[in-house]
Formats: sequence, C-alpha cells, structure tokens
Amino acid sequence: MQKNIVLLYSLFCCITAFSQQEESDSLLTLDEVTIRAFEQNRKASLTASTVKIIDRNVADMHNKTSFVHAFNTITGVRMEERSPGSYRLNIRGSSLRSPFGVRNTKVYWNDLPFTDPGGNTYFNQFAYNNFSSIEIFKGPAGSMYGAGTGGLILINNLDRWHPGATVEYNTGSYNLHTIFGSARFGSGQNKNQFTYAHNQSDGYRIQTKMRRDNFSWISQLKLSNKQQLTASVLFSDMYYQTPGALTLAEFIANPKAARPAGGGFPSAIDAKAGIYQKNITAGFTNVYAINSSFKNSTTLYGAFTQIKNPAIRNYERRNEPSLGGRTIFRFIKKYGHQKELQFIAGSEFQQGYFNTQVSRNKNGNPDTLQTNDDINYTTYNFFIQGDYNRNNDWIINAGISLNKTKVDFIRLSSYPTSKQSRSYQNELAPKISMRKKITADFSLKATLSRGFSPPTIAELLPSTGLISTELDAEYGWNYELTASYYLLKNRLHIEATAFYFKLNKALVQRRDVSGADFFVNAGDVKQKGIELYTNYLLIKNTISFIDHLNIKASYSRNHFRYGTFIKGVDNFSGKTVPSVPASTFSAVADLQFKNGFYFNLTWYSASRIFLNDANTATADAYHLLGTKIGWTRSLQKKYKLDFFAGADNLLDETYSLGNDINAAANRFYNAAPKRNYYAGVSFQWTRVPKK
Repeated sequence: MQKNIVLLYSLFCCITAFSQQEESDSLLTLDEVTIRAFEQNRKASLTASTVKIIDRNVADMHNKTSFVHAFNTITGVRMEERSPGSYRLNIRGSSLRSPFGVRNTKVYWNDLPFTDPGGNTYFNQFAYNNFSSIEIFKGPAGSMYGAGTGGLILINNLDRWHPGATVEYNTGSYNLHTIFGSARFGSGQNKNQFTYAHNQSDGYRIQTKMRRDNFSWISQLKLSNKQQLTASVLFSDMYYQTPGALTLAEFIANPKAARPAGGGFPSAIDAKAGIYQKNITAGFTNVYAINSSFKNSTTLYGAFTQIKNPAIRNYERRNEPSLGGRTIFRFIKKYGHQKELQFIAGSEFQQGYFNTQVSRNKNGNPDTLQTNDDINYTTYNFFIQGDYNRNNDWIINAGISLNKTKVDFIRLSSYPTSKQSRSYQNELAPKISMRKKITADFSLKATLSRGFSPPTIAELLPSTGLISTELDAEYGWNYELTASYYLLKNRLHIEATAFYFKLNKALVQRRDVSGADFFVNAGDVKQKGIELYTNYLLIKNTISFIDHLNIKASYSRNHFRYGTFIKGVDNFSGKTVPSVPASTFSAVADLQFKNGFYFNLTWYSASRIFLNDANTATADAYHLLGTKIGWTRSLQKKYKLDFFAGADNLLDETYSLGNDINAAANRFYNAAPKRNYYAGVSFQWTRVPKK
C-alpha cells in the first residue's frame, strides 16, 4: 500500500498547488451538514463526536445499483457484496462475526430502530431513494443506542425535502435494469414523499440473478407550534441467488463459476441456492415541545421479515415479527450567547417473536423437517447524556446506558419440547467525547467509550442448527483521538484519527465441512489504526467554463491482532485478525462544468486480506478504477434532465469481494464483477413556490 500513500501525498500537493491560484470566494463550503447523532444537532465541524456523512452527491458519482462504492469512500468503513443483494459491512473490523448481512452495527431509518431485536440488519432492502443522507459513527455507540461494538448508522430521508417528482432509469452490463421514482408533495407544514425502486440483474457469476422491488412512504405533519408527527413505512420484496464460495483453484480456473457439488452436497445450481426475502417496517415519531427548553421525542414501530433460504445443506424458513419503541426527553438551557447546556434522558425497548424452521433441501424445495424453533428476544436500555458547549471552544458530550438482553429458545421439533435461555444484563456502556478549539481552524477531538454486544440470533442459532447459549457477550474499551484542520478559507479540510480498541471475548465466525457457520468466543482482539481524510473544494471563477472541482481522499491503516486466543490444540495468539485489510485507500474527484457537463473519477484499493485465523490463506490486493460522465440541463427553473454513462473496474481486475472467513475445505473466494458499464437518464420536476 505504499503506492497509495504516495498517491495520497501527491494528491495533497496537487490540490495545494491549485489552491495558491484561487482568486475569489464562493458560497460553496465544506462540512456544512447538520449532525444528528447523539442529539448533537450541529454542523459537522462543531461536534464532539466524529461522524461521517454519505450524501446524495456522493451517491450520484457511482452506479446506484449497489451501496458498496459509496460506503467505501468513508475511511475505516468497508462494505462487501458476495453476490448482488448480499451485503456485509465492516466498520473497523466489525465483519469479524458476519459471514453475511450487517450485524453488530446499530441502524436507524428516520428515527425508527431498523436493526431488529435479534441484532441483525437487513440492509439489502434499502434503495438509493430511501435516503438523503447517511450518518456513520465508528466505534461503540451504546451510551445512547443500545448494545453494539461495531458502530452506528443513521439514515435520514427528509432533511432535503422539496415538492416535486423524480424518475430515473439505469441499464448496464449483466442485463442490469434499475428504476427509481419519487413523488414529493405538500408544504412545510405537511411534507409527504412516496418512493419506488426496482432493481434486477443477471449478475456476474453463475447463480447470481437478483430482483428487488422497494416502496416507501413518509409523511411529516406539523400539528401545532409545539407538536410534529412523522410516519414512515418501508416495504421490500426481493430475491437473489447465492452461488457459494470457491476454492483458490476453482477461483483461478473460472471465477464466474458457482460452487460445484462435492462432499455429499449438491452444487449451488442443483440446490437452487438463493434468498426469498420480504420486509416491512412501519412506525411514527412524535415530537412535542413542552416549553422552550424541554421537549420529548417518542418513536413506536413494528416490523415483519419473512425469509426463505434454499441452501446447499438445507432449506431454512424464518418469520420474524418484532416491535419496539424509543423515547427521549431533552432539556436545553442557554446562558447568554456563549454557553449551552443540554441534558438527555430516555430508553429504548425491542421485542422479537421469531420462528425458524430448517428442513432438508430437495431440489430447491423444503423436504423433511429437521428443527423448528420459537425464539423470543428482548432487549432494552436506559440512558442519560449531558452536552456542554462553551462558545464552540469547549464542547463536551458524555453519556451512559444500562442494557439488558434476554433470549429464550423453545425447540418444537423434539419431544418433549425443551427450553434454553440466556440473559445478558446490567451492562454499562459509558461514552465521553470532547472537542477543543485550538485555533479558529484547528481542533482536537477525543473519545473514550465502552462497547458491549451480546450474540445475535444468527450466532446463537447458526446454520449448524445447534443452539449456542453458552456464547458470551463481547465487550471492550475504545480510545480515539482526532485532529481536524481547515485551511485556505475552509476550502481544504484535513483530518487524522488514531484509535485503539481492546475487545474481550470477541465473537469469531467458523465454518464446518458442509459450509455451515458457527461462532466461538476468542480471548481478546487488539485493534489499532490510523485514518486520514482530506476534502478539497476548488472554485475557479477565473476559468469561465468550470463550475467547481471537489476532491476527497481517505486512507486507513489497520493493525488488528488476536491477543490470547487458544481453541483446543490451535493457538492463534498474535495472529492477524482475518477479513480486515491492513490498509485501504479511496479517492473521488468530481469536476462540474458550467455548461452542464460533469466528470467523476473514483479509485479504491485494498491490501491483501487473511482469510483464516491461522493466517495460512489470503485474498490478493486489488485496485479499482471507475468513472462517470454526464450532462445535466435545467429548463424553466423547475425541470431538470440528466444523461449519464459510467464504468466500474476499468482495470479489469479479478478479485474476491465478501470472502468466506475460516471456511472449511478452503472455500473462501467470491468473485466480484470484472469491467462493467452502465448508462441512464433521469428527469426531475421541482415545484417552484408562488411569489
């Protein structure tokens, strides 16, 4: 990764050289978004906790059929996709316990808890028109958001609302077809938004077809000067095939292949391996201002997920209804124009009533029943937080939560029925963050937090079918320091973060000979790293045909090692933690011309990745280059047309994305698409308010 460091340094030198020629100011500035995480409600440059943003501008630079490219622009964050629709998210190593899906990361959508009570997040049901911005906090967030050591994601959908409608169509390689549609109507007193998205593709590999239909409705009604009600509904219906992982020899011979038959198990094609998934989440948030200083925000929601999963070794069916709520009391007191004190107190409750049935898989259909389990999963927490701001010079944010989790399993397929239970209770999760302004342009941030994460349902009841209530919760302390510097009239932002996270009893994924996953507690994991970020906005008013150039670059260097980790006769102490590259680099350049043409260039690279605890298998480093060009034109101030085309993996790399970690029979590799192309058109109508 030394080449990446040189590239980052060269990029910095180039943009600094450009900046010396800048002659005039512009209304465009960096980091003006408002951060809502931890109830900070301030501009990003004035928060005590370091929070990163993915906005629609970043999303529009990529092929919008997948979230992978947008998430991988954030330093310390890595998203993978084993096959179209099968996401895995890594925030500073949190994919260690995720063979697939998003676990150990708390996700909220329009204030609704989107992570289910069992700890799983079906991130694949989202489409690009389900958000206007995404906030990402790296590290334990349990002081306000419950159990979890992997981070926090807040997805917002109404913070840039305006009346109008948008329709977009994309097509591309592998028979890609995507449709986005949205309608926004109402006023500032009653905002409404409907969205629809359809996505389908044959996929790069054999057995990777996917289809997803997504619908959302959001309505925000201002009932009075004191009260506001927001209702949200998200429904998705999707199907995607799962090709299975390959050995290195199979991957080299034909990376497009699906897993062949072997070991007494059918091939992925014969098993008709895939996921049939339906999700619905609905809820509302009521905000009531009791007086000028005191207000309450209460959220109630319900959700239901249905999963059918014909796999190589079995056929799994899951029904997962859940409900929950969250309430926050907020008190704000201002002292003159220089001091502000805020107190937060609240709680969150989630309850899941799940049923999981596992049968033999006979040619893609359920056959003989093997296990049938009812699962009740209850989690709740109470939290308090204080926030002090002295003239934006000192900002201190401190909170603590008390968490309890209880799970009951009743195995209905064996008689007499048996019940197994496990409680994880009275766990404290404190966090303190502070920001100190050293000069007008230079500040330091520090965070100390404790994370606590009990096993998810998928870990307590993995695909082996054995209930694992003996698993312990993982926990640890995170230490973090961030230096932030703004230069050149806020055109250039440089940020450096160093962190150390000592994780005890870390949950680690393993796979048996059949490919079924199971989990064990490691002794401890020591996660150290450095993250660098630069963002530069160049306005060249002296060149008539250029509107602006925005360059962002991110680099992370990780040193993740097992401490004491002995399982049976195997001693993995001191080994590199698998699934996490030692370094990653991302760069995005956005060039906008005044005549409506635009050009985007993206780069992402990752170093080699160890694939097992013994560090005997690796996935090679890879480098991805992408580009997008387009032309946009506004007509009569209320209509906007956009024509675009792009390409991903221009270097035509053969690489594995979403590797199977600690896989038996050395089946680690899931090939990602080679060079591919896309093109599309969008039409936007914005209602111009009457004067």
